[in-house]
Amino acid sequence: MRFFTSESVTEGHPDKVADRISDSILDAILREDPMARVACETMVASAKVIVAGETTNSAGLTHDDLEEVVRAALREIGYTNPPFRPDVDFHADTVPVEVLLNPQSKDIAAGVMKEGEGDPLSSLGAGDQGLMFGYAIRETDQLMPAPIQLAHRLAERLAEVRRNGVLGYLRPDGKTQVTVEYEGSRPVHVSRVLISAHHAPEASRDQMERDLWTEVVMAIGAELIDDRTDLLVNPTGNFVIGGPLGDAGLTGRKIIVDTYGGYARHGGGAFSGKDPTKVDRSAAYYARYAAKNVVAAGLAERCEIQVAYAIGKAEPFSVDLETFGTEAIDRNELADLVEGYFDFRPAAILKQLDLRRPIYAATSAYGHFGRPDFPWESTDAADGLAKAAEGLS
Repeated sequence: MRFFTSESVTEGHPDKVADRISDSILDAILREDPMARVACETMVASAKVIVAGETTNSAGLTHDDLEEVVRAALREIGYTNPPFRPDVDFHADTVPVEVLLNPQSKDIAAGVMKEGEGDPLSSLGAGDQGLMFGYAIRETDQLMPAPIQLAHRLAERLAEVRRNGVLGYLRPDGKTQVTVEYEGSRPVHVSRVLISAHHAPEASRDQMERDLWTEVVMAIGAELIDDRTDLLVNPTGNFVIGGPLGDAGLTGRKIIVDTYGGYARHGGGAFSGKDPTKVDRSAAYYARYAAKNVVAAGLAERCEIQVAYAIGKAEPFSVDLETFGTEAIDRNELADLVEGYFDFRPAAILKQLDLRRPIYAATSAYGHFGRPDFPWESTDAADGLAKAAEGLS
């Protein structure tokens, strides 16, 4: 018997506010210029939002336009009145916003783009060196580890009951944490759930414990959660001061929440605010796509793929596959099959997953993986992989 714990956070958490702003700016630029380059970082604090970074684009958006993108993102998250006061609180309409976006380095741009040289899919080099991981496991229908998948669904439900007024005393900030009990490699029970929920002063802890158990924990319909599951709510007692009033937030500071909850390895880079030519983002998505299709094809019960790049080079620096002894065919043959079946060149990834479009604000909270609306979550390659594997036997 063993236990594994993962956490998630809501979109009102300060770091996720920063991620949402960065990805909303990325989407706004891509909507006007799909070929744009963007590397956008955001910091939020109690009295200011600062957006900085580099971009090369023909979108024509002014600083005033981008400031309105920031404010619209904050409104969608819920930092508006009521309950927040424009003259006192962190508020979408009144918080000062500073936008500091500069042109992309010409040295980097020259190394990355080689338009017209040979194969079009080799014309785009990696925007930086680095390594990325993709992972899938047959623990849940989404082929995600159970702890992070459940933590995300609890965080989503926490936001849902706030937005629809079921629990009107909730505020946008919040965290969830889930501990799953395993027998061998099989998840058998959720032993503990922790919810830290931003709330109005009048909400009592007893009331919140009852409400969160009924409307959040039991409402997600998870088979591993039952009456034996222990719920802990707001361990410090109160969580009245939350969001950027309670703590500063930065883009890219929740990378383990964004990926596999610590269950699998993570590469060196964050995702939010980066256009899809940045392999930190797109190659991590594609590695997940490849790993998920390997598992969906029945070729392994658990699959992790690492891909690495050199700046300016289209071909990966390396590709590695690990199946942890769960492979259905010879591991070396499976590794060769995956490397031949999936094209990890950046331009090929952009084309296959159709990534040059404004889809990124939705990724900024509740995980980049395990949610069916994203193209890298498709299992459309599983049948082809399975047939190709049959030819090896």
